[in-house]
Amino acid sequence: MLAQRRYEMIMQILRAEGPVAVGTLAERLNVSQATIRRDLNRLERLDLLTRVRGGASATNTLEEPFAEVATVGKETRDAVARRAADLVREGDVLMLDIGTTVHQFSTYLHGRSVTVMTSNLAVYEELVPDPEIELILLGGVVRRNYRSLVGFLTEDCVRQVRAGRLFMGTSGVRPDGTVVDTTAVEVPGRRAMIASSDQVILLADESKFPGNGYATVCGPDALDVVVTNDGASPDTLDTLRESGVEVITA
Repeated sequence: MLAQRRYEMIMQILRAEGPVAVGTLAERLNVSQATIRRDLNRLERLDLLTRVRGGASATNTLEEPFAEVATVGKETRDAVARRAADLVREGDVLMLDIGTTVHQFSTYLHGRSVTVMTSNLAVYEELVPDPEIELILLGGVVRRNYRSLVGFLTEDCVRQVRAGRLFMGTSGVRPDGTVVDTTAVEVPGRRAMIASSDQVILLADESKFPGNGYATVCGPDALDVVVTNDGASPDTLDTLRESGVEVITA
């Protein structure tokens, strides 16, 4: 089993069951206890879990409420969102994923004749009063804490549609250009959105370089455009450009 997949499974187990012993994790994942200890040490360094006697438990930072996340770095995030909105044209069919930056981006769509497909409940609430926007809510299980829809129902809905442009947020962008998330449950939906979109535009302010996260969403080859600001890591931006990604700074 690949290390990345183990990390995802470990975090899923800890989030679902609370503190879990090393031996239990080793048995469930069919690997040695030494391997699990190394994995737990790595995930602890990423602040994704807390080591407890004989095992580990997920940290509370994995499920920060949407309203709290939205207050952090709002000015920087808003600059990225506003610049990204310049890329939208009348008649565009857009897909918007979860997250606070994407929600902020949606506030700049008011009065524009576009179609918006989203699993982001905050985006839905923002745009539903606007008669100019054709709004499509992608179904799924409600993740109340982060105001999003997730699960196989969401993925199935996404597969039935096609968007011209996907505007996607992230928890972090690694130095090699890999896009990551802190919550594995959101990853399959994001991957489905990437596959159902002609152009993928990543919104990532400077705090997302490298940001945090353990679950891989995609590599730089899946991205067409990254919108960020001047404080983002120059080396990572150069890596993205070398991969053929257009980088736009706010």
